[in-house]
Amino acid sequence: MKHTRNVVIVLMTAPDMETARRLARGALEARLVACVNLVPGVESHYWWEGRVEQAGEVLMIAKTLRSQLGLLEAWIRREHPYKVPELLVTPVHAGLDAYLNWLAAECGALDGTVPDSRSGG
Repeated sequence: MKHTRNVVIVLMTAPDMETARRLARGALEARLVACVNLVPGVESHYWWEGRVEQAGEVLMIAKTLRSQLGLLEAWIRREHPYKVPELLVTPVHAGLDAYLNWLAAECGALDGTVPDSRSGG
């Protein structure tokens, strides 16, 4: 198991599966993320413009590097249909070495290793 400070999980939502697939594919093609899981059938309840709302959405769980967040944010602001898209980031403390190295390589890290990682148990 490798400890890391630079791998993050990004949570986003999309209004439907078609939009979620388009966003996932675009972020992957731009190398902003290494992987996106799409979880359909999420029921969201939230405040919007002074009222409690309810909507069906698709939860998007993206894995990327902290160094990609600025570019990913700008891309989501430009491509997402929501006026205020969800974009929440949570750190990953550790993971399987091979997975973390794969993730880094797919997000454009030149040598395929996670920057500023420290090995450990």
